[in-house]
Amino acid sequence: MAAILGLIIGVIAGLFLQPDIPVALQPYLPIMVVAALDALLGAARSYFERSFSDRVFVVSFFSNVITATLLVFLGNQLGVGSQLSTAVIVVLGIRIFSNVSALRRFIFKG
Repeated sequence: MAAILGLIIGVIAGLFLQPDIPVALQPYLPIMVVAALDALLGAARSYFERSFSDRVFVVSFFSNVITATLLVFLGNQLGVGSQLSTAVIVVLGIRIFSNVSALRRFIFKG
């Protein structure tokens, strides 16, 4: 219940405060969002499988976001930022679709 309340408060605060994203972080924001979405869907899947751990979720959430961002940053430094961004999005997209598929099977199973 606390997580849902925190999510609602965060969304409302974001809508009213409308924070500015620094220009230096703007290329990485879509990657961060996709990595965070992957962690959230993985947590939902583990919740339905009755193996959810809040510690694992927090570590997974931050490690996904940081790793994806660092990979894109490294790609930008090497001059292949768009190719590495595409690779990260594809890998995370595959994981997201896998988690959504597992959730769908669980929900429509019974």
